[in-house]
Amino acid sequence: MPTRLIQIPMSEHCDSARPQHAVPFIYEEKNSKSLHFSIDQLQSRMCTSRPDELELDYTKTMMGFLLLNRRPKHIAMIGLGGGSLAKFCYRHLPETKITVVEINPHVIALRKDFLVPDDNERFKVIEADGADFVRDADAEFDVLLVDGYDQQGQAPQLGSQRFYENCNRVLMDQGVMAVNLHAYHLTYELFVDRINRSFDSNTAEVAANKDGNTIVFAGKNIPISAQGMRKNIDAEYFALDHLKSLKAVFQKIAWDWQNPKS
Repeated sequence: MPTRLIQIPMSEHCDSARPQHAVPFIYEEKNSKSLHFSIDQLQSRMCTSRPDELELDYTKTMMGFLLLNRRPKHIAMIGLGGGSLAKFCYRHLPETKITVVEINPHVIALRKDFLVPDDNERFKVIEADGADFVRDADAEFDVLLVDGYDQQGQAPQLGSQRFYENCNRVLMDQGVMAVNLHAYHLTYELFVDRINRSFDSNTAEVAANKDGNTIVFAGKNIPISAQGMRKNIDAEYFALDHLKSLKAVFQKIAWDWQNPKS
């Protein structure tokens, strides 16, 4: 199939009374489909022959929470995008409840294009601001994944001190947060400092790729340490089909992590 650029008319999927949210488009190639706000801003990519697999390194790195909690009961995700993390967790963690929060209705409207599951008893997508969601939610999540970007970068309300404090609050005891940040951005060190303040410096930074994506892991009453991560790198665990593609990334997390306070 030749390369296709698919523009999504606003009236086709969404209420045109919501102009404050950018309308994304789909870039389609022979065996992939990607979500963009501009041609040089890749938000998400899906392999059409393996729609539930993770294509981008930073999404694989965010799955490093499994090194600390292999069987989370409830995962919350801030940012849907093309649904890569949501689909992977839905397929490979069948006993886990998943709640996805996405502020942009135009992104949500593309969920069928990216084969994101319909809402059901253990999976749902909520249209809301992620900062409002963690402000109002109860402490019921074992894992919180924060990946809230739009055409202008990370939404500022998803990097405030209060936001990270609320992230800590909504996590259950032994809960884990993973945040996708950009190490080359001027606010990177500020955001890491705020995460450290909110999680008592119980954090680790893992570079996900050469483009600057860095995943910051933070734990609530669970040590985020190289030793703790390494003990979960075992052959039996990686014999599971869905983890084979993550083995190299998980080894990097366990051995090449950086503690900002070390």
